[in-house]
Amino acid sequence: MKQFPAVGIIGPRQCGKTTLAKLIQKKGKLNGVYFDLESPQDLRKFENPELFLTAHQDDQVIIDEVQRIPGLFPIMRSLIDKKRKSGRFLLLGSASPELVKGSSESLAGRIYFIEATPFHLLELPEKSKVIQKHWFRGGFPDAWKAKTDDAYFLWMDGFARTFIERDLNNLFGQTFSPNLMFKLWRMLAHYHGGIWNAQSFSKGLDVSSVTVNRYLDYLQGAFMVRKLLPYFHNTSKRLVKSPKVYIRDSGLLHYLLDIHHAKDLQYHPMLGYSWEGYVIEQIISSLSPNIQAYYYRTHDGAEVDLVLVKGIKPIACLEIKYSENPGISKGLLESIKDLKTPLNYIITTSEDTMWPLKNKISAVGLRYFLKTILPKIQSS
Repeated sequence: MKQFPAVGIIGPRQCGKTTLAKLIQKKGKLNGVYFDLESPQDLRKFENPELFLTAHQDDQVIIDEVQRIPGLFPIMRSLIDKKRKSGRFLLLGSASPELVKGSSESLAGRIYFIEATPFHLLELPEKSKVIQKHWFRGGFPDAWKAKTDDAYFLWMDGFARTFIERDLNNLFGQTFSPNLMFKLWRMLAHYHGGIWNAQSFSKGLDVSSVTVNRYLDYLQGAFMVRKLLPYFHNTSKRLVKSPKVYIRDSGLLHYLLDIHHAKDLQYHPMLGYSWEGYVIEQIISSLSPNIQAYYYRTHDGAEVDLVLVKGIKPIACLEIKYSENPGISKGLLESIKDLKTPLNYIITTSEDTMWPLKNKISAVGLRYFLKTILPKIQSS
């Protein structure tokens, strides 16, 4: 905010964007004025947005759910060009800028987008069983703070139904079938960590693959689903080229899988895939902009869950296993041989430890990796 005239904080509904913005407003040097475009009273104030915003040219203007009025973006561009001042606009949105018409194009060079996520593991206390609770309930503040697992599940049920029945339509100005979207969401949960195949989903839902892909794009644009792309490099090997799909919040995943209590997760067939998705989300949300994450798989059997790439150079292979004493798979060894990565780790369920295995591969606990190893990888 010291550098850009506009900053966009984007992320899923109910992840804490408004709370963060109001903290910034309270501590800021400028007089901060806050408007929520989901409030009819605030929405009426923007009937003549240029005149209204000009009246607040000396204030820091915070606009919540800004995607509700896409026409604001070209007006803000004009106002910024007339009076360029750092931190003038703080914009909050629950939809990806790529799917909000005009946001990226109109404010190019004038705005910086920051993605806010639900609670990250390193934002929580370093206490025993915190990882297990965070993994099961996910990071949405109200789900995390619920007094019991039953209360978590009840909150998540209300959140998911409201999101599908109302929020998605409001976010993108589209009309979605709630029944179709909910069926797709549940299918995605049971396919969590799998290779995306639109035709399989279209047959199961009895709609076209075009419709399925469109619905998936909007779920991704609302920060509910992650598509993890495969890594390509110059090779004669046949590579898998379709993305993997994950439900981003593990608490939402467990709700969609109808897992009511943490103890039930231990016996569920999706246990390993759930842990994989949880770890991937924690790592990707910690990456600096100069590091990209992919998965790698060939038709010959080489496979690794996560490849960290700087520029065009793979620098680390990460295998994720729900185990405290993991073995080294042939697929991981083949991937390391193909990609020639200097740093290679197996992320385990252990607490804050790392120990060497063979072939210059180390096993490491998730928190230790996020807190100690990943910063070194990113700064090297």
